Amino acid sequence: MIEIKNLEKSFDDVKVLKGINIDIPSGAKYGLIGRSGTGKSTLLRCINGLESYDKGFLKVDGVEIKDLNKKELKDLRRDMGMIFQHFSLLDRLDVYQNIALPLRCWKYDNKFIDKKVKELLEVIGIPEKIHSRPRELSGGQKQRVAIARALSLDPKILLCDEATSALDPKTAQSTIELLDNINKEMGITLVIVTHQMSVLRSICEDISILEDGVVAAQGSINDIFVEKPKALENLMGTKDIVLPRTGRTIEIFFTENNGSKPIVSQISRELNIDCLIVSGDMEMYGGNQLGSLIINIPIENHEEVGKYLDKEGFIWKILK
Repeated sequence: MIEIKNLEKSFDDVKVLKGINIDIPSGAKYGLIGRSGTGKSTLLRCINGLESYDKGFLKVDGVEIKDLNKKELKDLRRDMGMIFQHFSLLDRLDVYQNIALPLRCWKYDNKFIDKKVKELLEVIGIPEKIHSRPRELSGGQKQRVAIARALSLDPKILLCDEATSALDPKTAQSTIELLDNINKEMGITLVIVTHQMSVLRSICEDISILEDGVVAAQGSINDIFVEKPKALENLMGTKDIVLPRTGRTIEIFFTENNGSKPIVSQISRELNIDCLIVSGDMEMYGGNQLGSLIINIPIENHEEVGKYLDKEGFIWKILK
């Protein structure tokens, strides 16, 4: 769906993107993750043609963006909805008119517009706000209207630029759930720019972590949180863990296949080995419990425990 190879972008003498390589398949829920200033939003604007790029290529549905003329680019953008952090609704228009705006720009007839707007109001769950003005809506309701407007032209791709950053945690979660349903029911590809770990945990299936204009790590959520690359540590921060001076300390990784297994109690019960829990970091990611658990066991039992973990399908490593 979206193919990015060796993409470079500079503003004057400042290089913002430094050879980006990303492939996003159709129907994906893909996260572009990183701290502020890492190039995430610039990359998103390159995808929809709002920014040009200096080198490399960027194809959407097999079409190279930089080769398009103004009319062709306009047609391509019709297949890309865009959601912004601060909603970008027009205060002088009511909810109905804000959602209808792209359809009017493309000169659809009034009967089609009326049907489409009312359908989308049902999708976003606020049909009763049809004639409300933006100032009369909560932040979450404004974002839902912005999502409906982005869906009005039946896009293949929905680009979300920090779409939940201005919302409180509960409202942000309901917005994420709405986007997840849209992806599942409509098959729309989601490209989500965010610095929020809560967004990553709730919806993204595959991610690229950007640092200083480069892709520092990429892969599935499962792989990233098992491998724990340095880029993830830089994004999340690290905890100081004091390891025991005696025994053998093991880190056990939980994936989508074994995240619910009570492995420590199994080791204690089935192997009759005492386990000291040193630290744990477990979170829900896309409906799966992922993370790791650090335990300490008697040094003479580490080979037996290692074989048992292998048999149970766990990835693990000895910490020193």
